[in-house]
Amino acid sequence: MPNPFDLTGKVALITGGNSGIGLGMAKALAEAGADIAIWGTNATKNAMAKAQLDETGRRVYALQCDVGDEHAVEHAFAATLDLLGRVDGCFANAGVSGRGGRSFLEMTTEEWHRVTRINLDGAFYTFRAAARHMVERGGDGVLVGTASLAAIEAAPRSEHYAATKGGMISMVRAMAVEFARHSVRAHAILPGWIDTNMTANAVNSDGFKTKVLPRVPMRRWGTGDDFGGIAVYLMSSASKYHTGDTFVIDGGYSLF
Repeated sequence: MPNPFDLTGKVALITGGNSGIGLGMAKALAEAGADIAIWGTNATKNAMAKAQLDETGRRVYALQCDVGDEHAVEHAFAATLDLLGRVDGCFANAGVSGRGGRSFLEMTTEEWHRVTRINLDGAFYTFRAAARHMVERGGDGVLVGTASLAAIEAAPRSEHYAATKGGMISMVRAMAVEFARHSVRAHAILPGWIDTNMTANAVNSDGFKTKVLPRVPMRRWGTGDDFGGIAVYLMSSASKYHTGDTFVIDGGYSLF
C-alpha cells in the first residue's frame, strides 16, 4: 500500500527557512522526500541551513529574499521555479516580532509598518505568487502560514504583531474557500512559546522560566523540529480533503 506521507517528486518552499520553525519544517519535508527551496535574508544562515538540508540527499536551494519587497518575492519565486520546476507546498513562515515592548499609546507608525511589512504584506506577496502558479498549472497544492497564539489570545504591547497573525488566519481561510475548486488547500499554524532566535531573549530570561514555563503542561519550550510532522502531513496526500484549518502547537499552553 502506498505511503501517503511519501513526498518524493514534490517541492516545498519555506520562507524564513534558514532557522527555527522554518528549518524544522524544511528538514522534515526533505526527509519525507521533498525537494526544498528556503528563502531568507541572511546569506550566512542560508548557507548553514542548506548544508544541514543537503545531508538528506534531496535537491536543496537557498535564495536571499526580503519577503516584504514585492519585486524580490516575484524574482525569488521565478528563480525557484527555474531551479526546481514547481512548488507543491508554500510555507509562508518568515516573520519578525515587535521591538521595545512599549505601550500601544507610544507605538510609532514606523514600528507598526516594520512588522506588518514582513508578517502580513510578505505573506500576501508569497501566497499570491504560489497560488497563481498552482492554479495556472492546473491545480493541486497547499498554502500554509505561520501565525501565532497572539492571533487568538491577548498580546498587549504587541498589537501590531497580533494584527498580522490574526490577518494571517483570515487570509488563509479566505484562500481555502477561493482555491478549493482547484484542489489547492490552505491552513494556518499557531505556535506557542517556541525556542528560536526570535524568542531567545524572552524564553531564556528568569522571568519566563519561573512564570511562563510552569504554564506549559509539557514543561518545555517548543523547538523548530516540533513543526516537522504537521508540515509533512499538510503537504501529503493524507490531507487532500482537509483545508481551512488552524493548528495550535503549543505544548498545551493555551489550555492551562
